Amino acid sequence: MDAKNKTVGEPLVSIVDDDVSVRRSTRRLLLSSGLRAEAFSSAEDFLQSGRVAETACLLLDMRMPGMDGLELQRRLSETGRLIPIKPVSKEALLQAIRAVLESPFN
Repeated sequence: MDAKNKTVGEPLVSIVDDDVSVRRSTRRLLLSSGLRAEAFSSAEDFLQSGRVAETACLLLDMRMPGMDGLELQRRLSETGRLIPIKPVSKEALLQAIRAVLESPFN
């Protein structure tokens, strides 16, 4: 998390996408909307990051080299970590994330 992100203590939205431009632009969008966000270049990076337990919402690319999005979903499910996973258009993305973060599961 960078020093500009003043959302410490807020629920974390994790972005997992192998496309650097998608990762950066999505993270910037979320941060500029007041959300706490971290981005990862692969499913493996996300799993090894130490951020899985605090992730409240996961934006996940389904097609990636190595472990794809479906395999990551399976692994999270097998460990009992059921993180809401969302698809995306800019407006739908923000609406969906806010809905998840305001749900009684968080």
